[in-house]
Amino acid sequence: MDLLIKVLTVLPALDWVAMALFFGGWVGYANFAQRRAHVRPSILATTNRWRWHWMLQATRRENRIVDSAVVQNLSASPQFFASTSILVIGGLLAVLGTTEKATELVRELPFAARTTVLVFDLKLVLLTGIFIYCFFRFTWSLRQYSFGAILVGAVPESGSMDDAARQAFADRAGRVMGLAAETFNDGLRGYYLSFAVVAWFFSAWAFIVGTLAVLWVLYRREFHSEVLVALRDGLG
Repeated sequence: MDLLIKVLTVLPALDWVAMALFFGGWVGYANFAQRRAHVRPSILATTNRWRWHWMLQATRRENRIVDSAVVQNLSASPQFFASTSILVIGGLLAVLGTTEKATELVRELPFAARTTVLVFDLKLVLLTGIFIYCFFRFTWSLRQYSFGAILVGAVPESGSMDDAARQAFADRAGRVMGLAAETFNDGLRGYYLSFAVVAWFFSAWAFIVGTLAVLWVLYRREFHSEVLVALRDGLG
């Protein structure tokens, strides 16, 4: 009990509320977006339908060089973000090694919160943990795209497949491509939410406002963006 009290006193009550809102909002929004997509198709669900059409058309082509090039192009994004995550993690670990100097620098920023070195370390650890999570999601997305490339390369000749076989392949390959995109989306969502944690260096209120603002931006882009309307109209 005494240990719990000591842990709780490390941060002010408002900071704990802000952290609870951050993690609750992150997990809650991920579940909400997944369930909401069944009622109102999200941009991910809509593009998954396009991936299914893409894989179905791939079964009708004799030459699938274009399909392989598209898969390679799609895998470039998670590869870029995975490399960027490594650089960010390295930078954050370097800052953790010079916390006292970094704390003094932050204190000189206007409106920045005056905190102890321990609290400053906690904020850096949280940021580092987010980017480590993003790194694992991006690398897993990259591997899933490589699995999708294998499926594209393993498609039988177009003349040897009937309609049932084409549908089965489109379901299987489209599902793999969709999972790769979903995993990439998880990592990208972590990148967005990391900006809310950066706001925590200024104040707990900024952290709260930043979390709500990022969640609102994610919701608007996933369910009410102009590109979503264009993609949905193209499906008919």
